[in-house]
Amino acid sequence: MAYPNFDRAAATALGAALRRSGFNEPALSEMLGDDAWGNDPVDVAVHERRLAPTRLGTVARALFLQLPVERERLVGALGQRAVDALFTIEIAEPGETIRPRARIMPVGELLVLADDHPPPSADVPRDYVAAYTPTSRLCDCLTPRRRGERVLDVGTGSGVQAILAARHASHVIATDVNPRALAFADTNAALNGFTNVETRRGSFFDAVEGERFDLITCNTPYVVSPENRFEYRDSGLRGDEVTQLVMRSAAEHLADDGYATMTGSWLGDDEESADQRPYDWAKGLRDCDAWILSVWESDPLEHAASWNREHADEPEQLAEAITSWSGYLDELNAGWVSEGVIALHKRPGKRHGVRVDGVDEDGLDEAGDQVRRAFENRARLTTTDLLDERPALALRVELEHELGPRGRAEARVQLVEGTSSTIETTPAALAIVERLDGKTKLRRLLRNADDGTRRASVRLVRELAELGALRLR
Repeated sequence: MAYPNFDRAAATALGAALRRSGFNEPALSEMLGDDAWGNDPVDVAVHERRLAPTRLGTVARALFLQLPVERERLVGALGQRAVDALFTIEIAEPGETIRPRARIMPVGELLVLADDHPPPSADVPRDYVAAYTPTSRLCDCLTPRRRGERVLDVGTGSGVQAILAARHASHVIATDVNPRALAFADTNAALNGFTNVETRRGSFFDAVEGERFDLITCNTPYVVSPENRFEYRDSGLRGDEVTQLVMRSAAEHLADDGYATMTGSWLGDDEESADQRPYDWAKGLRDCDAWILSVWESDPLEHAASWNREHADEPEQLAEAITSWSGYLDELNAGWVSEGVIALHKRPGKRHGVRVDGVDEDGLDEAGDQVRRAFENRARLTTTDLLDERPALALRVELEHELGPRGRAEARVQLVEGTSSTIETTPAALAIVERLDGKTKLRRLLRNADDGTRRASVRLVRELAELGALRLR
C-alpha cells in the first residue's frame, strides 16, 4: 500500500473537478441517505442501489463507494485531467475499468482522501490511514478556532485536523511518524486548495522541538491495548501513558493564550475515581487551565470487546482477544477505562483550575466557541467577583420546569447546542437566569432574593459561565 504519490498539481486538479461535479456532504446525504458514511459490505450494497444515474452518481460510485466504474463514464463525469490525476496520485490503476484503492470522503466543506472501506482486520496494514473517525469528530467539534493562528497538528493521519485548521490559520505544521500519513496529509491539503500546511515526519512533538503554537490539536493513538498493530491506534506506550505524554508536551509547546484539544484515554481504579488520573496530571501543568471531557466509559471487559468487534464472526479469535486485553488491563490494576477529550488553555497567572464533565457524543455539536468562552470565563472569575458581572446567555438553552416525585418542583437548564450539557437547579434560580440580559449586574438581580435562592442562583450562573454558556460583561 505505497500510495498515495503526492503531486500537488494533480491533487489540485482532482479537487477542483470534484467540487464542479457537486461532490459534497449534503448532496451525498440526499442521494444515499443519512447513513451514507457507513462502510461495511451491507451498507455499500444498499448505497449502490441508491446511486442516481447522474454525473454525481458516477463519481460517488467510484470515489465514495470504491466500486468499479468504466473509465469512459468517469472521464465524462470528472474530465480527463481529473481521471489522469487519479493515476498520478496512484490511487487508481489505468485501465478500461477503474476502481480506486482509496476513498474520498466529504467532511463539511472539505474533501478527505484516506484508506477507507478497510479489508478484513487480518489484512489491514500497520500504516493504515483513517479518514474522519468518531474521535476525529470529537477533536473537530471541541477545538477553539481563531483567525491568524500558528497551529500544530500532532499525529495528523489523513491530515483532516490540519486542513480544518488551515481554513483559519496562517500556518499549520502537521507531524506524523507514518510517511504514508504525511503523503495523505499533503495530498488532502492540495485537494482542498491549501498552501499553508507543512508536513514533518517525527514521533509526537519531536519534529517541533523548541517551537510554540497558538493552537495544538492531536487525535492521539490512545487506545489502551496489549497490541501494537496499527500506528493510528496503538502508541506502543504502556496503559494510558500516551495521554499523559501528549497532555504534558502540548502544554509545553503552547504560546501564551494558546489552546490545545486532544483525544485521550485514561484508567481508573473504579467508576467513582474514573477521572482522577487526568485530573492529577492537569494539576501538575504549568500555567494551564484544563477541561477533561469524558465521552465513553466502560469496564475492562466492555473495553476489550468494543475494540475487537472485527472478530465478531470469529468466536475463537474474539474470545482470545478479550482474554488478552482484559488480562492486560488487570496487570495495570485498571477497573475502569475512559475515553474522551482534554482541552487546555495556557495563560500566565497564579490561579489555574481543572474541570471534569461528561459529554454525550450523540448530542455534541460544534462547540469550539463554547470551549474558548468557558476558558475565558474561568480566567476572568479568578480576578473578578461574579456578582459584579453582567451575564448574558451566549448559547441557546431550554429552561425546564416539572413536578418530580411527591409533587416536588424540579428545574434544569438544557443547552441545545455545543456540548448539550444539562444543569439541575431550582425553579427560583431558573427565574434569575431568565432575567440575564447582559446589562444588569447579578448582584442587582439578586437584591431581593432569599438566601436559598441567592446561593442556588450564584451556583447556577457560575456553572453556566464555566461551561461557556454565558458571556460575562
